[in-house]
Parts: sequence; structure tokens; C-alpha cells
Amino acid sequence: MTEETYGDGRARELQALLRRLADLIHESQRTGRLQDHAPELMRLLGEARSELFAWEVRSTYDTPEIADSRRIVDEAASPPDFLPSDSEDDEPWRNSSSPD
Repeated sequence: MTEETYGDGRARELQALLRRLADLIHESQRTGRLQDHAPELMRLLGEARSELFAWEVRSTYDTPEIADSRRIVDEAASPPDFLPSDSEDDEPWRNSSSPD
């Protein structure tokens, strides 16, 4: 599984992993051998924990393209780095007292 994306396929894999974990717990409990499956349960719990974390934070991940688009929009929305001192003066090199 890739670290960056969490598409439909990966979501289905997480669901299958959680069902395997639940099935193992139910079957082990039914047969009275829950502790006998501790290593497998620990492995599945670790995988499920990792995948659930990735699922939880998936909405905060920006691909490089999305991050660049967000930066462009943020820059466009921010005020410019410079502001003219006199917005009426189109030619600041001319003295206002000089005739045209």
C-alpha cells in the first residue's frame, strides 16, 4: 500500500483486515483459545492500528500538485508585497509642481 493515497481499494483492504481480526477473535473465543492466538492477534492489531491511523489522517494529506495549487491560491489571495505610496500618481518620477 502506498503511503500517500487512500483510495477505494485501500479502504476495502482495511475493511477486510478488520473483518479478519474480528473473525479471529470470535473464533478463538468460541474455541476457548483466545490467548493461544496472541502473536497473530498482535500482528493484525498492529496492521489495523497503522491503517486506521492512515485512514484518519487521509484528508489532511496534500499531494504535491494539491499543495502547489493551494500555495498559488494563497499567494493570489494575499495582499501584494509592495503598495504604491500614492495611488493617484502614475508617474512618480514627475514632480507634481511641473507643468505637463
